[in-house]
Amino acid sequence: MPAEFIQLHTHHPDKRRIQELAKSLIEGDVLIIPTDSVYALVCHLNNKNGMDRICRLLGKKPGKADLSLLCRDMSEVSNYCRQIPNAVFKLMKHVLPGPFTFILTANNSISKLFQSNKKTVGIRVPDSDIVQSILNAIESPLVSSSIHSEDEIQDYLTEPEEIYEVWQHKVDFIIDGGAGSNIPSTVIDCTGDEPVLIREGLRAELL
Repeated sequence: MPAEFIQLHTHHPDKRRIQELAKSLIEGDVLIIPTDSVYALVCHLNNKNGMDRICRLLGKKPGKADLSLLCRDMSEVSNYCRQIPNAVFKLMKHVLPGPFTFILTANNSISKLFQSNKKTVGIRVPDSDIVQSILNAIESPLVSSSIHSEDEIQDYLTEPEEIYEVWQHKVDFIIDGGAGSNIPSTVIDCTGDEPVLIREGLRAELL
């Protein structure tokens, strides 16, 4: 059965629909949702079936897949990483929520959830009412991976209808929140002595 295609208002998403999506995520469904950068595959962090499905779609093992966590706020971030240095914490507070991925040293909970010896974790706190509404409804982070395009010119799929055409038989719900960006999040590696910019994406000028 093809995925259900749901349109949501960018800033005032329908609460009934959000609850429906939250229930599906808790049950192990895989969704495609808009973020504050590109569209992304997501599942509930605590549902192994959902994570396994995303990894199969990416053709990678859970410990090797390029997955990030979408969190509600800094308080939730702290549940999945070791102590954040003051300089990094200040930087994160300065730019979040926003289109930034921080690579942090993972704590033991990440190894258990990903069933691997994963030492680092990519953390995002998206500036998106749709994402935040879903996160608040499930009271847990989402596991996330960007939707790439096979187009040689365009790196990411940006149009919801185009995403539906490619992914309708692979996921359970596809959320139309309008055209997405073709520019990904800015990535900062914070696992060393100093933060290191490893991908210049959206709003990198804020760093």
